[in-house]
Amino acid sequence: MARSVLVIAAHPDDEVLGCGGTVALHARAGDEVTAVIACEGESLRYGPGGVGQSEHSRRAAEMLGLKESRRLGFPDQRLDTLTLLDLIAPLERAVREVRPAVVYCQFGGDANRDHELLFRAALVATRPLEPFLEAVYAFDTASSTEWGYPRSFVPDTWVDISTTLEQKLCAMACYESEVRPYPHPRSLEALRHRAHAWGNQCCMEAAEVFMTVRRTLRTDYTPGR
Repeated sequence: MARSVLVIAAHPDDEVLGCGGTVALHARAGDEVTAVIACEGESLRYGPGGVGQSEHSRRAAEMLGLKESRRLGFPDQRLDTLTLLDLIAPLERAVREVRPAVVYCQFGGDANRDHELLFRAALVATRPLEPFLEAVYAFDTASSTEWGYPRSFVPDTWVDISTTLEQKLCAMACYESEVRPYPHPRSLEALRHRAHAWGNQCCMEAAEVFMTVRRTLRTDYTPGR
């Protein structure tokens, strides 16, 4: 049966970096994937005119097969100027509307402050109050997770993205302003190496990795299904 999936990302491109290959697998399986991107992601570095991130997000979502990509438009790198409630409210609204079985979100120990704060808000928005919520996972974001300290991202879930890695890289290429030259972690070549390195840990060609935040098995759960 098709399920709803929600991705909660701080900036345009985080949804691709963290779980692009995985959500492409969801879409291929017939699941409906919605991404919520908290920040506009361009004014701080590129000025009020931006660089077309809205169009970049649209193209990336199309490449991955997402049903929808919602942009909340919060100021880039300034989530610490908002109350946590300001962040929680639109995320709770998205959870109520999308009714996701699975949620993927930023890891709270990243170097980027926006990631940390969004994770705190996501924890509240995905409280296990609704029976449709089965699992919440935190993802690894290149050029942020590995630069955090203490280095506390310890994955417990590997997803084989061997068949969707090229799709992920093509989606990342849509974010023309965010791709960097090799050997930067956000270069396409480095992202390919990263997927291979994670995958090789579990005898896979390529993988994305996650930390389980919460997984709920209710009374109607059947082992192995």
